[in-house]
Amino acid sequence: KSEIKMNKWAHPVLLCDEAKALETRLFGGDEAKEWPAMQRAGRAIADAVLRDFLEMGGFPAAGRILVLAGKGHNGGDALLAAQAILERWPAATAEIVFVFGSRCLRPLATRAWQGLVHACGERVRTVTSAELEADAGEHALCLDGVFGFQFRPPVSPEVAALFAAVAARSICLRAAVDLPSGLHEESGRHSAVFTADFTYATGSVKAPVVNGGFAGWVGRLRYLDLGFFDHEAPAARLRVLTPAVLAPLGRLRRPDSDKRDYGHVLVLGGSLIYPGAILMTVLAALRSGAGLVTAFVPESLAASFAARAPEAMWVGWPETPSGGLALEGIFLLRSRLEKAGALVIGPGLGRETETLALVMEVVRTVSVPLVLDADALQADIVRAGTAPRVLTPHLGELKRILERDDFYRTPAGSGAIVVVKGRITGVTTGGRTGYYSLFGGPVLARGGSGDLLAGIMGTMVAQNKGDLLLAAARAVAWHGLAADELARAHGQVAVQTTQLLDFLPAALRAAAE
Repeated sequence: KSEIKMNKWAHPVLLCDEAKALETRLFGGDEAKEWPAMQRAGRAIADAVLRDFLEMGGFPAAGRILVLAGKGHNGGDALLAAQAILERWPAATAEIVFVFGSRCLRPLATRAWQGLVHACGERVRTVTSAELEADAGEHALCLDGVFGFQFRPPVSPEVAALFAAVAARSICLRAAVDLPSGLHEESGRHSAVFTADFTYATGSVKAPVVNGGFAGWVGRLRYLDLGFFDHEAPAARLRVLTPAVLAPLGRLRRPDSDKRDYGHVLVLGGSLIYPGAILMTVLAALRSGAGLVTAFVPESLAASFAARAPEAMWVGWPETPSGGLALEGIFLLRSRLEKAGALVIGPGLGRETETLALVMEVVRTVSVPLVLDADALQADIVRAGTAPRVLTPHLGELKRILERDDFYRTPAGSGAIVVVKGRITGVTTGGRTGYYSLFGGPVLARGGSGDLLAGIMGTMVAQNKGDLLLAAARAVAWHGLAADELARAHGQVAVQTTQLLDFLPAALRAAAE
């Protein structure tokens, strides 16, 4: 039931042949239907490119655009996107390389080209591959629209040389329309493929672009929803989350609301070696809307943390000689479990033997939904007990906890939600259906990002105790969308991890649009 509910907020990842069949059903080769879809795609690409340019301070007012146009719809999409950008930036210009010549353009691509020339006139010119190679100037943007998802290898030597020449040029942002030209489900490491900074999947996400082996060509992946699944969403094992998964969070709360209506999150972690992680998790739980937060931390840290976040209830825990959580303090947790909605374990925990024995005992005996993160992600711990749980490993931690292949056959693992953090964060249930979050980016590549996710996850679990899949999906989407908003406001470099929390509201508002 949870997966059925999720499908309205998550669209299928399609094999290329499945994408072709879908578009045949939607358009039937009727250009009168295809042209409006192409126009929507062009505008959506332009909008997305300009948003992503904000991570570098915005599109330059007099920026040059390079368009690599093939024969068909991808070339038309790229030309329409270039037109939309030029119309917003009157000093910008565009150079167009018709990779197979302008006479080879199909009717809708020709229509897009004519519209671009009519709208932008002298600011648009065609160039040959040789002229491009002789041009030493910089382009702000390259739009790759050479091949679409129906391409079959190999790439000709001439096109491969063009891809190599473009890769060597000074270009601020390389954008692939739908998928990088030359990419195919059977592409190998020696294939000639356009190398993109961003790939803008239009209408549907095709399987090659979520293949981790192709990440070097795909770059960062954006899904541009064109309404293909408004009335029909085929069954699929893999899906991509849309911002709509967050829309219910932005609605008005009931006038008679009580703090207990919005979840009581318990957080267990911290040590003198890693004191900051648990504080970030608590701050994230508070900022993501939890009604109550209780944090169990080494007793020497409790007072200073209470001064930093007085909204939380800080419980000082007996310490080991090294400053970790001692086993003797378990009574402090047990006395507060009854009304808890979620228990987050792991941030800043450390790996002392006594502390890990404490965590094992807690996980083995509690029934409250768990979020296991960081050092709580040990192979034996994640298999202990029967409480419902969400695990939040990165790839290295995932390998550690799945080193034995029995996890999903254990009572603990059979219904577990596993969130695999990475370039594309995946949410899986029972090792079966997977949901991808395409939100976020390099701004998250800094210490503490996972601790913030753990806190948001705790709040979502406490508020959705009966649906951990939905809770996990909302947490990763919100975390990633807030990261996108942060990077667009301040760039990827000169920021602190906790600034992400300031952009949680903006992410909710964007999801509601």
